[in-house]
Amino acid sequence: MGIQALPRCDATRRDRALEVLLGDDLRPIVDLVAWMIEPDSFELASNTGHIRFRRQGAADSTDGFDVEVVSGVNSVENQDPQHLGSLEAERASPHPPSDANAYPFAYDHLAQLFDHRSAPDLVVLHTGAHYWGDQGGHLGEHGSLGVLQARAPFIAAGAGVRRGGMVDRSCRLVDVFPTALALLGVDAEPSDDRANVPLDGTDLDHVVAEHGAAQHVVGILMDGTNPNVLYELAARGEAPNIARLMDMGTTHRFGAIASLPTVTLANHTSILTGRHPGHHGVLHNAWIDRATGNQVVTNSPTTWPNSMRWLNEGVETIHQAVHRGLPGSTSVSINEPCDVGADFSVFDLVRRGESVDRAPRAEDLPDATERFVRPSKDYRWSSRIDHTVVEQFCGIWSGEYHGRIWRVPAFSWVNFTLTDSAFHEGGPYSEVAAASVRDTDARIGHLLDAVERSGRFDQTAFFVVADHGMQLADEQVTGDWDTSLRAAKIDVRDEGYGFLYLP
Repeated sequence: MGIQALPRCDATRRDRALEVLLGDDLRPIVDLVAWMIEPDSFELASNTGHIRFRRQGAADSTDGFDVEVVSGVNSVENQDPQHLGSLEAERASPHPPSDANAYPFAYDHLAQLFDHRSAPDLVVLHTGAHYWGDQGGHLGEHGSLGVLQARAPFIAAGAGVRRGGMVDRSCRLVDVFPTALALLGVDAEPSDDRANVPLDGTDLDHVVAEHGAAQHVVGILMDGTNPNVLYELAARGEAPNIARLMDMGTTHRFGAIASLPTVTLANHTSILTGRHPGHHGVLHNAWIDRATGNQVVTNSPTTWPNSMRWLNEGVETIHQAVHRGLPGSTSVSINEPCDVGADFSVFDLVRRGESVDRAPRAEDLPDATERFVRPSKDYRWSSRIDHTVVEQFCGIWSGEYHGRIWRVPAFSWVNFTLTDSAFHEGGPYSEVAAASVRDTDARIGHLLDAVERSGRFDQTAFFVVADHGMQLADEQVTGDWDTSLRAAKIDVRDEGYGFLYLP
């Protein structure tokens, strides 16, 4: 049961918390703290400075914001998405401090969070070095605004896509939605008067050579994959199917920037709706519903099937858009919680209490690196999940699966989980991370084979993205701001790590 509605905190409580969060003791783990003063007016502080910025209207870049006050250093002044844009540069500076970091689209990505009715009182962004330790920490981390945690891969290929090779560009994950629809010849927004939340994403005209040239789009998400690592493995011949797709189309050297918070379900939903988390409604992995005081948890095996109940009214998923623009078409969602409108979804089977196919035993799994499958529980579990992903996709594209005849989907979305588990476990530069890319690449090969067997390969466009980046943490940099806040007798509810509610 909810305890009661949770109002926003007053300035006195906020300032007490800021004094602790920005103190020298927490400097190794607290990078930035942001909050809203009033609608469209925001403040951001670090140990070295404080700024106030105001939104001047709908914006997808810093052009829509005015920085009104700067005291000390503007910690997010560098918003260059090309910063640390090679594996060599990234490895030479794995934990850049704020004055050596970049925060792409910082003003827009901070402001959109506070558009949500249940936005926190304070957003705390951890440093790139912070290792969560007892809080479930991993050698690979994400969630913050820095470029290495925000930057995901971006590869587009196939029908209607310009064959530009590797280009010195970047985009945002919210741009995938309108770009995929453009390739199918579908308007990204309805033309009628139905309730609709405006898009944050834009159609990438340097990617799309011909609108409507694709009869099918296949989107592939390699969860938690560092783009510099992925591109290097493809160049070395260790990910030949990724390399094939890169050769067929356009790859952004500087990737696609995730929305804040740079976490799983918030950005899965951003990719598949074209909206930031503060606008589509799935705000974080966990937050507080201010109307009830209840904790909302969306990113767990028990809550995934029903997580889309938190989508804001008027938000259209790509599956719904495909059906709107291509009546009678088929759209499928494989291992993806953001599945509203899909004709096939594993999570829909779960919601309806129907059976879900089981993967074989670990020792019988194809395309799995035995060295890691056997000793690592997470690697083993994710490998089994991803095996079923391949079976589902290949079954549907063959025309018959789960007791049903399927027409070739106009849109297929496939979520691979192994890379996230492995990049977390060993960090982005580890052998376990590289093995997960090789295994996933082999599974992607099966997807490409299924499309070829259908006779539709030349009519199909492909996307390969991730939901966020992955940065190496420093095991020596540990700590928890909750402990310091409570020692100062400040009552706080910290959700998803970094969303602070001060009741």
